[in-house]
Amino acid sequence: MLRKPVEAALFDMDGLLLDTEAIYIQAMQASARSVGRDMPLALCHAMIGVPGPDCNLMIERHYGEGFSIAEYRQHFSGHLRRLFEPGIPLKPGVVELLDFLADRGLPVAVATSAGRTSAEHHLGKADLLGRFNAVATRDDVERAKPHPDVYLEAARRLGIAPERCLAFEDSNIGLVAAHAAGTMAFIVPDILAPSEEARTKSLQVLPDLHAALSLLRDHL
Repeated sequence: MLRKPVEAALFDMDGLLLDTEAIYIQAMQASARSVGRDMPLALCHAMIGVPGPDCNLMIERHYGEGFSIAEYRQHFSGHLRRLFEPGIPLKPGVVELLDFLADRGLPVAVATSAGRTSAEHHLGKADLLGRFNAVATRDDVERAKPHPDVYLEAARRLGIAPERCLAFEDSNIGLVAAHAAGTMAFIVPDILAPSEEARTKSLQVLPDLHAALSLLRDHL
């Protein structure tokens, strides 16, 4: 299954390490109500894995003329702060998987569509920031996912060839990016079922990070 010797592991953040996607959806729908609109769940799902600036464009296109994205974003920031105040939850199996990779001496990096400020804040609040050798964000590259740039940058910061890196993603957009970068990519679905393209481009669809750990114990 693993085409090359494994020298590093790359991770998406939201929905893969951090159990945040449902919280983002809650904040988006609450923010829409705050400005007198309803946000369909289908629109929320369409934004999973999409960088924030592109999400803003999708929201503006959906509501059309007269919609203030600035007012919406102000409410969104407030709702998100409130929802994250108790802490940022981890996806099951994160700590065990990172411990296993650390025990094997494999460097690890984050490759996220989030901006650097959000990424470092969220990882720090979740007590994960110090676990990673590098963090690559959308602010560090010209093109966001589904382009491969952030995965290529994460691998570059580790000094490891992408084809010798495992990559773990929860979103279809992210899996396409990881595959395009040449990594050995796995999809661990969060809210959305993997698309046919993601299934084809992933080495395996894994139910959770516990399953990823079991697989790596068998192959590393």
